Amino acid sequence: MSREAVLHDDGRYRCPWPGRDPLYVAYHDTEWGVPEYDSRALFEKLILDGFQAGLSWITILRKRENFRQAFDQFDPQAIARYDAARVETLMLDAGIIRNRAKIAGTVKSAQMWLDMEERGESFSELIWSFVGGQPVQSNLRSMADAPTQSDASMAMSKELKRRGFTFCGPTITYAFMQATGLVNDHLVDCFRHAECAAMAK
Repeated sequence: MSREAVLHDDGRYRCPWPGRDPLYVAYHDTEWGVPEYDSRALFEKLILDGFQAGLSWITILRKRENFRQAFDQFDPQAIARYDAARVETLMLDAGIIRNRAKIAGTVKSAQMWLDMEERGESFSELIWSFVGGQPVQSNLRSMADAPTQSDASMAMSKELKRRGFTFCGPTITYAFMQATGLVNDHLVDCFRHAECAAMAK
């Protein structure tokens, strides 16, 4: 696969990683790299990136709607109340990734998210604090230049783990930062690079 931006049939250059898969291309064009400031949406993305560990993102993307149905639209208040019986039900759901540790970790992370909100802390403000509240513009010319983690992702991982969140190692948190626009890792030749840069608050 090419490491540089790829020209598509619509005349646009895109990052090479979505290939030609319509679902993946749509995700690349509309979501990946868009600055996300909503605490619940950030929670959902972090959990899904945790489920992705060891798998490809397209696998998660194809199951995302099933995940949303199974996990109450990723409402932390609902997930925080899941008991052992609910975990067993989820383990029988073929529409999601049936990993007991990740399911239990999702419940734990929801409880930690809720604890923060109840103390008057904003999950979104915590997440964005690792980049000073502004998206980092990477200006990458090739995917070969894209890191798999950064000082910010390592700091985020350490703080989230300290607070009791699970499945948030520095590689997972970096992928999360890319997906939620904390870092703009669209290649500079990709048409979305400038569009996402313009969305920064």
